[in-house]
Amino acid sequence: PAAATTHHPPQQKVPVAEGYGGAVSTVDLDASKAAIDVLKRGGNAVDAAVAAGAVLGVTEPYSAGLAGGGFLVYYDAKRRKVHTIDGRETAPRAMTATSLEGIPFDQAVTSGLSAGVPGTVAQWELALRRFGTMSLKQALQPAVTVASRGFVVDQTFHDQTAQNAARFKDFTSTAKLYLPNGAPPPVGSVFRNPDLAATYRELGRRGTGWLYGGELGREVVATVKRPPVTPGSTRNVRPGLMELGDLRDYRALMREPTRSDYRGLTVYGMAPPSSGGSTVQEALNILDALPEVGLHEYLEASRLAFADRNAYVGDVPGVPLKELLSDGFAKERACLVGERAIAHPAAPGVPDGSYENCPPAQGTAPETTAEGPETTHLVVADRWGNVVAYNLTIESTGGNGIVVPGRGFLLNNELTDFTFGPAPGDPNLPGPGKRPRSSMAPTLVFDHGRPVMALGTPGGSTIITTVLQILVNRYEFGMSLPEALAAPRATQRNTAQTQAEQGFLDRYEQELEARGHDLVLNPEIGAATALEFVGRDRIQAVAEPSRRGGGSALVVSPRR
Repeated sequence: PAAATTHHPPQQKVPVAEGYGGAVSTVDLDASKAAIDVLKRGGNAVDAAVAAGAVLGVTEPYSAGLAGGGFLVYYDAKRRKVHTIDGRETAPRAMTATSLEGIPFDQAVTSGLSAGVPGTVAQWELALRRFGTMSLKQALQPAVTVASRGFVVDQTFHDQTAQNAARFKDFTSTAKLYLPNGAPPPVGSVFRNPDLAATYRELGRRGTGWLYGGELGREVVATVKRPPVTPGSTRNVRPGLMELGDLRDYRALMREPTRSDYRGLTVYGMAPPSSGGSTVQEALNILDALPEVGLHEYLEASRLAFADRNAYVGDVPGVPLKELLSDGFAKERACLVGERAIAHPAAPGVPDGSYENCPPAQGTAPETTAEGPETTHLVVADRWGNVVAYNLTIESTGGNGIVVPGRGFLLNNELTDFTFGPAPGDPNLPGPGKRPRSSMAPTLVFDHGRPVMALGTPGGSTIITTVLQILVNRYEFGMSLPEALAAPRATQRNTAQTQAEQGFLDRYEQELEARGHDLVLNPEIGAATALEFVGRDRIQAVAEPSRRGGGSALVVSPRR
């Protein structure tokens, strides 16, 4: 349980740092410090990213953790090649297209049924083995220290616990860890997680087989199949379908990145089962095909790219990636962008390789399915010029709400990212071993073969629009990277209304509504992290100044 001692951390989070020898940006000071320590000790960007990711499992446990998944994009400076690692969770073998049908969304989330087979640990292991210099045991050490020593509870952690208190108290293991004395830990108190420290320690000692088929895996399966519901709780908690064999069969996968050219730059991202890379890049291609780009065009390009994403992208064979990212298709879609907003919903295009000047839109657009806003994103660059953009998640804030008893970590609810159905032909229906479609969009930008930027964000399907908007702010509107992150956001995902932050509404609502957009308030969109190479070996790391409590940017050395 958490001890209620109070102390004030000597170091505060800062959102922008510039310097040399390596840089990191995360939402959390402890995680950023862990990454910088690894870099200072001679570790590379992959070592630092895994170390920071593991610390986020302690300090941001409602967004990330070892029972989650994620996507990692890595630039290997020595070989001058971009690699991506898919650590997305999978559906158990027993899951079918109808497993989620008819279940109310909130009931599906808080259940064993929503828990996907975790990918994060396999992803860490694969990343370290292929590209790192440290063992998993070494990379987990900073997280062991933070979990044992504790971290200071901030407003965000307190608020997220409070938002989840009603469901957390319905599970004995979760209530014991996150509601000490029956309430969320107070701001300023020190929160310790000795169970998680022990789990990380043991994982480092025994290796990933302990989860993927071993004793820890058995405990995960037991929790999924028989959730530890608090006696007297009236919540309908459905058991899950995961078996030990599902864990044994899990593999993190190396995949080819998505790639496109934009304004003389080359943009790399994540291929399916994430829709992040293809949707961001299709929207950029549409903007590239337009004579001028303003906020109206940004919203319209996003609307069209989402129509295509929903129709074609998922963990299915034959996603027409090459055509979705072709210039011909982008031009065909761009010709639909006029003076006024396209009528809702925009129909998907036909990425068939035969592109006319401006075919009439046909067909119906599938809905954009709900995705939890929680996720976290980090960027790291090292002294050798290697760069990582890494999204990791357990899906909704607090995952499925169930802590594995005695182990100190929450399970994910990733399988609610599938379309619940009935939805014949939808590429994102559940299926055995299938990975749910994601919007995570860790992104690297290159100029003449050299990396110039890494960025990404949490936010469910708003991830795509936030990454797109930051790129548009930086490269179309000429903002600096800190300005591009701080600027107020709007998100159009082929929905009837465009959601926007208050600052965006104050500034642009009138002119955009005059052009047929219907804007509605979303108090906070995303919590991005990014870095940019701003001169010879000089790196600017950038985090949020205020969203989600602000982030933490650090560099190895402010001076050369």
